[in-house]
Amino acid sequence: MEQCNTYKPWHDKTTGKTFLKSDQSKCLHYYFYFIDKELGLCYLRVPTWAPFRLQFYMNGHNLLAHKLQKKGITYRMHDNAFLEISDVEAAQKLSDRINPEYLHKVLDAFAKRYCPVPETRGLSYTWTIQQIECATDVMFKQPGDLGPLYDEIIRTAVFTVKPDNTATFLGQRITYNCKKEVGTNYNVRILGTRIKHHMGDVSIKMYDKFGCVLRIESTSNDISAFRVKRKVEHRDGSSSEQKAPLKKSIYSLYQLFTIMKAANYRYLEFISSFDDHSGGKENLTKVTDSVVDKGRSYRGLNFFAERDLHVLEVISRGEYMTFGMQGKDIRQHFENISPSAMSRIFKRLRLHGIIERVQGFYKYFATAYGKEIIAAGLTVKNLVLIPALA
Repeated sequence: MEQCNTYKPWHDKTTGKTFLKSDQSKCLHYYFYFIDKELGLCYLRVPTWAPFRLQFYMNGHNLLAHKLQKKGITYRMHDNAFLEISDVEAAQKLSDRINPEYLHKVLDAFAKRYCPVPETRGLSYTWTIQQIECATDVMFKQPGDLGPLYDEIIRTAVFTVKPDNTATFLGQRITYNCKKEVGTNYNVRILGTRIKHHMGDVSIKMYDKFGCVLRIESTSNDISAFRVKRKVEHRDGSSSEQKAPLKKSIYSLYQLFTIMKAANYRYLEFISSFDDHSGGKENLTKVTDSVVDKGRSYRGLNFFAERDLHVLEVISRGEYMTFGMQGKDIRQHFENISPSAMSRIFKRLRLHGIIERVQGFYKYFATAYGKEIIAAGLTVKNLVLIPALA
């Protein structure tokens, strides 16, 4: 038993006429679930009262999978996400080819099969769009590539995206008399985290699929919120080209996908401007973990150890950065350190990639990576540890 559109008899006392008036009520509904060879898993919701207003659901990823299979393009799909596609450019072109006429014929066939009553009365359906989602997926080869990047992006977006940004993404405007609710929601779910920016009945959200796909998805529960330049029929019979709300007909699909895909791309461009600190996390793990060479373990750097920080401070001196260094040069800055101990320190720094040896000479220079580590270590000491403990 669910809500439905129906009619009730009505008598107008002023005119003396009796007629059917539209009404809202509850009636028994049937849900037909089926797997179509082209559209995949679908359902059709059929009420048992006139005017038999139908509701159809499909997922465009299944239709794209059928098109790829037909074109001989190999792919790997899990649930409603493509994890691999052999020809991504061709897949994008197939996805952009929206054919409302074909969809109209398919929907009429489903209506005839599961709700034949209107056809017996010589009636046909007008198909409109109630709710729609348009996804843009960025595929990563390995889950380890997306994980650190995703956590950084989604947390930055929580604090960065403002209402005017949300309106810009969705192609809307915030005016002085705007009554639409604008905001951002951040949710932690069993499957992971999701951020959603909404403005009235339209929204854009970002989440990851199976750790391999970054999905940006725009959603609309009322497509008339989008305004386009189209032909408008006036009450006096005239017509003109002007900006007007998008029609809810399925023949607006091409315009609608163009608008929503542009919204996804604007959001993708926005988050691409965020600083990526995931590389810093990897470098921190790399420099602090032990390294094994020829069966012997060399411990990582400890940014809280005085001796490790002193080593970084010494090799960062200007003369060593410019002209290189040898063990005897560094030993003069340490008391009671033997040449063998200094050699072990140099080997440890070299195995961690902080310094490199000049071929044919016993001279070392700090690497570009090493300079970043040295700067980070001295920053921790001088700007964080010492002021915090003072």
